[in-house]
Amino acid sequence: MTAIIENNLLTYSGSNYLKQRLVLATLSGKAVRINNIRSEHDAPGLRDYEASLIRLLDKITNGTKIEITESGTSLYYRPGLLDGGSVQHNCNVDRGIGYYLDVLIALGPFCKVPLNATLKGVTNSSDSPSVDYIKSSALQTLKKFLVVDDGLELKIKQRGLKPLGGGEIVFKCPVRKNLRAIQFEKPGMVKRIRGTVYASKVSPAFANRTIEAAKGVLLNFLPDIYLYSDQTKGKQAGNSPGFGINLVAETTDGVFYSTDVVSNAVSSGQDPSIPEDLGVAAAHKLLEEIYRGGCVDSSFQWLVALFMALAQKDVSKFLVGPFTGYTIHFLQHLREFFSITFKLDNPKREIDEDEDDDCLPGAKKVLMTCIGIGYVNMNKRTN
Repeated sequence: MTAIIENNLLTYSGSNYLKQRLVLATLSGKAVRINNIRSEHDAPGLRDYEASLIRLLDKITNGTKIEITESGTSLYYRPGLLDGGSVQHNCNVDRGIGYYLDVLIALGPFCKVPLNATLKGVTNSSDSPSVDYIKSSALQTLKKFLVVDDGLELKIKQRGLKPLGGGEIVFKCPVRKNLRAIQFEKPGMVKRIRGTVYASKVSPAFANRTIEAAKGVLLNFLPDIYLYSDQTKGKQAGNSPGFGINLVAETTDGVFYSTDVVSNAVSSGQDPSIPEDLGVAAAHKLLEEIYRGGCVDSSFQWLVALFMALAQKDVSKFLVGPFTGYTIHFLQHLREFFSITFKLDNPKREIDEDEDDDCLPGAKKVLMTCIGIGYVNMNKRTN
């Protein structure tokens, strides 16, 4: 729904894309009011994981004002200054740590002091990007916009799966005065595939069977494949049993496509996951990401759009695959918070005369072009 803008206050209705709105409000310094949050649901108001995200934003900022009605159906958020520093947060186990972590990746470079965040909860879940996924994809995207990536680190100390979690990660992010403009139009060809198969509180045979199934599909397309087995037990395995697989395809031009599949939680009511099915599903999802193409995988198109918009006042170009619905709404929100629009093209490739197809291989691509607003980190210490 389009925002109503009055006196530097943006008013929205509904709970959709709440995270997008809070991130952009924090960066733009604009207050936002969100009404009718699930007002017609049997359980109206903010969910526990959304309230947990708001508490995390409060921890990394200074001077933020938050007002929530007693029913939880209306939220007023006026952001303070991004402070950063050392933060510890227990994430709600209804969502994976990835739900909170990608917010920190978006905000981290613009803090006053380098961010050192310890997050506890569910490291791998089907409803949020896994920590492995973010490490192999989102961090690679952030590195492209940072002039120097010294101090950027994501470490998994303990794994934790649904429903009880018990995982722990540490994320460190350096601060920058501004981000560089970037032109990235050639994804290159996939040259190798790497992956991690994790198993917590289950037999190591589950990991081995998953590896064999995934390789059985991928070896039909590429010979350079190596999958690593990460078997954890005891405290390192968290509080719930389960297993999953993260696959990463790297291209000749330094583009990373990633995907993640995790077993069904014990309490989900679904049938138990079969390792062979999990491995095949992950391989097919990775091949779909490769088919979609572009210079970033589909889950983090929005992150590229954000960094392009905030970059130096120069032309940025970035080739992506077909837009996801999440990305389309994020571009709309960027226009409302920062008054910036993108030029979108369907690029062609040079072809031989005997070729019939004049499109880039795979799905139709989108070339995003914009001139950055020259966002300057005013919070960064000058000493």
